[in-house]
Amino acid sequence: MFEEKAFAMEQLRFKVLAAIFLSIVLLSVSIASVTAESGPLVTAIELEGNRRISNESIYAKVRSRIGDPFSKNTVQDDIRQLYGLGYFDDIRVDIDSFEGGVKLIFVLTEKPSITSVDFQGNKEFEAKDLREKITLTAGAIANIALINDNAGKLVSFYQSEGYWLVNVLPVIREISKDAIALTYQINEGPKVVIKDIRTEGNKAISTKEIKKAIKTKERGILSFITGTGIYQREQIRDDMERIRELYQNRGFLNVAVSEPEISLDRDRKKLSIKLSISEGEQYRIGELRFTGNKVFPESELSGNLKIASGQIFNRGALRSDIDQMLDIYMERGYAQADIDPLIDVDPKNRLANITFSVAEGEIFKIGRISISGNTKTRDKVIRREMRLDEGDIFNKKLLKRSYQRINNLNYFETVDIAPYPRAEENRIDLNVRVKEKLTGMLSLGGGYSSVDKFMVMGEITQGNLFGKGLYLKLKADLSAKRKNYNISLRDPWFMDKPITASTSLFNESFEYPDYSKKSTGGSVGFGKEFSEYVGGNITYNLESVEITDVKSDASSLIKDQEGKKLTSSISPSAWKDTRDNYLDPTSGSRYALYTTFAGLGGDNYFVKGLADSIWYYPLRWSTTFSLRGRLGYATGFAGKELPLYERFYAGGINTVRGLGFGEAGPTNAEGEKIGGNLEMILNVEYIFPLVEDIKLKGVTFFDYGSTFDKDDKFSLSDLRKTAGFGFRWLSPFGPLRLEWGFNLDPKEDESANKLEFSIGGMF
Repeated sequence: MFEEKAFAMEQLRFKVLAAIFLSIVLLSVSIASVTAESGPLVTAIELEGNRRISNESIYAKVRSRIGDPFSKNTVQDDIRQLYGLGYFDDIRVDIDSFEGGVKLIFVLTEKPSITSVDFQGNKEFEAKDLREKITLTAGAIANIALINDNAGKLVSFYQSEGYWLVNVLPVIREISKDAIALTYQINEGPKVVIKDIRTEGNKAISTKEIKKAIKTKERGILSFITGTGIYQREQIRDDMERIRELYQNRGFLNVAVSEPEISLDRDRKKLSIKLSISEGEQYRIGELRFTGNKVFPESELSGNLKIASGQIFNRGALRSDIDQMLDIYMERGYAQADIDPLIDVDPKNRLANITFSVAEGEIFKIGRISISGNTKTRDKVIRREMRLDEGDIFNKKLLKRSYQRINNLNYFETVDIAPYPRAEENRIDLNVRVKEKLTGMLSLGGGYSSVDKFMVMGEITQGNLFGKGLYLKLKADLSAKRKNYNISLRDPWFMDKPITASTSLFNESFEYPDYSKKSTGGSVGFGKEFSEYVGGNITYNLESVEITDVKSDASSLIKDQEGKKLTSSISPSAWKDTRDNYLDPTSGSRYALYTTFAGLGGDNYFVKGLADSIWYYPLRWSTTFSLRGRLGYATGFAGKELPLYERFYAGGINTVRGLGFGEAGPTNAEGEKIGGNLEMILNVEYIFPLVEDIKLKGVTFFDYGSTFDKDDKFSLSDLRKTAGFGFRWLSPFGPLRLEWGFNLDPKEDESANKLEFSIGGMF
């Protein structure tokens, strides 16, 4: 009984204690809540000390708000955000009582402004050139981090110009409390060039081949033109990747290239670079597998692969094969197809097993095609060159061809066709962005021949008249012996149809040693593209030619053509052109066949034909091999001789360089260059970049050709041979050619070499 009462009392005591504990907890929560709700509110926010930085810019960074409870953490975060702007040296927040709450006063001390940016110690570069390399100007905030960053920009610039030991120190001079003057003190040091580049650890690939693969070069004879021989940190880092790629293309998957070791010689003007290479083992290709491909079978994807099991692994060839397979997909509309090569390395057998993981995606169609940047050229002129239209299935090949055709118009400085996929609709919008360039050209050329003596040639063209794509040309050739005037107009889309229409008028006079020739005439022609790369033209020509002032001792060939004669002819032609760029081709070819049939009335009756073919082959290091062949034949009929002025003449910058006009052909008993009725010319060129950024190229050439008279016995041994070198520059002012040809077998009264040039200028 006693135990039951004790247990009941214990239970009652426990309940009382629990009730008291619960009351204390509830009271604590209530007190905390009341404290939070009744704490001071922010009733005002003020800014002090900011003069150049607007209130709006500051308030945009402040999280404290009027009406919110005061929070110490929020204020501290506000201070950090404002420091992050980089405009202030000091920030503090004063707190005052205000209208039942607190007022936050942000007291700001702004950094001083830069009143001037000067340079001292710069001897090689003017101050205006250095200012272009930095981002600080007078009036900017004196941000120490930005000041030091711009010192680094100056160092990088100097080092890119060869001043590897340059030192740039920013000096700050206080003018007032709110202003400073900034001076970059520059110690340029001597210009340092690369004396030699050495490699270490390379056994499979020679040092010579490695040096060819990288862009960093030793100082050479032509370095003042090419800009090589200068050490640049960014370039050497890229070169390390080029070396790795070179090795991986030979199967060395685990090759490692260490940071270059740089050493200066005693006079600190030349440096040596040592590249250390760890080649590793060479791997061959093991198994080739495909996964994820459903649209195209493995046989179609692998049909044109360059890599195969057993071959030495080649990363470049692998990349090329992936691009080729992606082209198969992208030419069928699978715009977002992707192929990921999964390489499983077998170190024991030195094999690299490759699995092509294919993600095909969906077929995309062309959405909206927009054109921008054309301030002069009309939209339709650009749009008609597009090989894709809105609603068409996406095709990468046609997209590339569209770019080539727009670029080949030669109306624009840059052309960019940017695709914007809309995955949710399986559409791709195309934004064609162009940058207009001057399409008027003033071209001047000069040369020398035994007939013309010194010649001056001028040409004014407008390739995009009225923004409609009309081509207008005014041409004049002037010398002591020649006057030639020509005007022509061509419309590539006559009456908005894919038909070319052209017309021309000309007037020419020429004083030869034994006679004078005057001609006046004109032409009308039409052309059409039959397919993407094939087209043709037909032109009607009417020309009146008068041969006068024939000397008494001239040849019978000349005397027979004395007087005025009218030529009425028709000239059909056909061509196939697959060049990637008309002005600066690196791949593709052009085949053309030109014919002329004279005898549609008039006095002259002859047939003339010319086959002209040129091929371009891209080679390593952005070089190009070019081969051109021309074969022409002409003859009179109906009892008429082939006129002198319709014969073939070889010699000069456009035929056989190193010889004068007509020198690569027959002469009569009097030594007159009479041309021939048969022409054969072969031109071989190797074109290589000198300064890629400015599109300056070098060329070496070999010319082999001549013309023959119908009475001559044709022999390949009679073809004239010349060789030489030159420079070509696609300058902003137009094309420039300077070529020096050497006569490899000069005849009597012929010069051993000839320098010819052609200069172009934009207006």
